[in-house]
Amino acid sequence: MNPQCSRCNKIVYPTEKVNCLDKYWHKGCFSCEVCKMTLNMKNYKGFDKKPYCSQHYPKTSFTSVADTPENLRLMQQSKVQSQVLYKEEFEKNKGKGFSVVADTPEMQRIKKAQDQISNIKYHEEFEKSRMGGEAQPSDNNAGKAYQPSSPQSYNYEPQPPRSAAPPPASGGGKRYRAVYDYVAADEDEVSFADGDMILDVQQIDEGWMFGRVERTGQQGMLPANYVEAI
Repeated sequence: MNPQCSRCNKIVYPTEKVNCLDKYWHKGCFSCEVCKMTLNMKNYKGFDKKPYCSQHYPKTSFTSVADTPENLRLMQQSKVQSQVLYKEEFEKNKGKGFSVVADTPEMQRIKKAQDQISNIKYHEEFEKSRMGGEAQPSDNNAGKAYQPSSPQSYNYEPQPPRSAAPPPASGGGKRYRAVYDYVAADEDEVSFADGDMILDVQQIDEGWMFGRVERTGQQGMLPANYVEAI
């Protein structure tokens, strides 16, 4: 006995029969449920025992959950449990090595303070190796962080306390080369850029010198730890 077509409910004869999705179809009736495009065994997609083309194949999606009082209570309870577990894990691993810590405002403040301390220590070691341990940062500048110089920003390096003695007359001094950019803070100081030649340099005290910038011709006081002897 010949079966009936699942689309038109007419008898399907063997020469035109398609057996798919546990049903029988005429070849012309085996089409997409949406656009009615005729399908075959190679291009159909089955869903709920119905044929679809790839364009109209039903796509599953997540079901949104309503914010009912019960769901809100469960969500709050889960959040509290997560915080408790985090605190327990933090206390358990404290002092045992590196662990991933949440990026809270308090942790950001601590990290910033640690970076500043690291920069200060780096600067102290750099000055010792460059000047043989002669120049030491002043205690008044212990809280400042060292940063590398850039063409648009100056006066990064902590300045030593300047002597109140008047600058000596220029001429007959040594030659120095600037290793940082510096912008004058007072009228009797001189500005210069990294790489500038400083001529007629004379030592005022341990932290300050007097010299003339070859590039600009200006002369005045300058910090000793911003230049190096040639």
